[in-house]
Amino acid sequence: MIDLRLLRENPDAVRASQRVRGDDPALVDQVLELDSRRRSGLARFEELRAEQKGLGKQVAQAQGADKQALLVRAKELAEGVKAAQADADDAAAQLDDAVMRIANVVVDGVPAGGEDDYAVLRHVGTPRDLAAEYGPAFTVRDHLDLGERLAAIDTERGAKVSGARFYFLTGVGARLELALLTAAMDRAVAAGFTPMITPTLVRPEVMRGTGFLGAHADEVYRLEADDLYLVGTSEVALAGYHADEVLDLSGGPRRYAGWSACYRREAGSHGRDTRGIIRVHQFHKVEMFSWTTVEDSEAEHERLLAFEEEMLALAELPYRVIDVAAGDLGSSAARKYDCEAWLPSQQRWLELTSTSNCTTFQARRLGVRERTDAGTRAVATLNGTLATTRWIVALLENHQLEDGSVRVPEGLRPYLGGLEVLSPVAA
Repeated sequence: MIDLRLLRENPDAVRASQRVRGDDPALVDQVLELDSRRRSGLARFEELRAEQKGLGKQVAQAQGADKQALLVRAKELAEGVKAAQADADDAAAQLDDAVMRIANVVVDGVPAGGEDDYAVLRHVGTPRDLAAEYGPAFTVRDHLDLGERLAAIDTERGAKVSGARFYFLTGVGARLELALLTAAMDRAVAAGFTPMITPTLVRPEVMRGTGFLGAHADEVYRLEADDLYLVGTSEVALAGYHADEVLDLSGGPRRYAGWSACYRREAGSHGRDTRGIIRVHQFHKVEMFSWTTVEDSEAEHERLLAFEEEMLALAELPYRVIDVAAGDLGSSAARKYDCEAWLPSQQRWLELTSTSNCTTFQARRLGVRERTDAGTRAVATLNGTLATTRWIVALLENHQLEDGSVRVPEGLRPYLGGLEVLSPVAA
């Protein structure tokens, strides 16, 4: 939820944010009108209520015709008070709904436009030229081919058990995922994050509070019998962890690293990302989450991005960092950076991490504040991926060898019992 005071004092900034996102700026005027109507209704209610209280004393002291006239007026006032309260309540309900539909105000400098209008901030590492290494006759294997040869990925039995876009990670595949996530958690703890194993089912108010029941609500699994939602990221549970609390941030940000299973319906997705384990319905992830002051939120955003890049360096993956365009941010984010690794089989970049600065948007919806000398105020929330199942895709493809085996990056070897190479398994 955006700051209503900002909307009242600087509506042009909110309208501009709506435009660069591709959203309707007229919603700002609708909110302002409802806010004015709500405040007018409350003022009218208070005015009539005050007169009603004063009249009550006069009725008690009056007699005869004067008392009858005052009783008539008292009845009129009672009806007026009731109508004014109903109007204010109706305006407040409509205002709450309209405000929830306005996305977070983007940070200055975010590129305008949609999915393809991102700005590339930097490239790190050089993609391997596999044809030059192994000869022009060499055929680059994709992660599924490699994973099946290693007996690491089984999508056929995953589909048999659960349907399309489910899978088993078997043998070294399961170990590789555990290695990635454990390495990520180790680095998070070393950086001062509190490790968390989070719930994967949350209440509607938590899912709504984090902004995941907006435009992409069709990608969220809901358990109707229990009125609970399966999370697509531990960000949701971590955001709800301090709901309706007042935090002490005098000692610096509160940082959590959540390890959880994640579930996404991926409604409408199709094409090349559906082969193998690139875009699936269930996966595991270590997610960073920070609560901090508004003033420190942009610096914290850079810190989270730096932590992500450290993990990519450990995995020895060539990648690029992009500044995501406003129209591709999602409603909660004011700015988002993605790190995309090179995918040799498709000769393109594949998103592995995202980190978002949500400023006070989620905290306002969830009632999370901090105590300051001037009172309490909303805090800022930030999130960022540190490792996820999808990393296996980039690892297998970028570190493949000529015979179908895969070199293990040095930083992951301690988590795999010292293995230097993953070798194909005989059928």
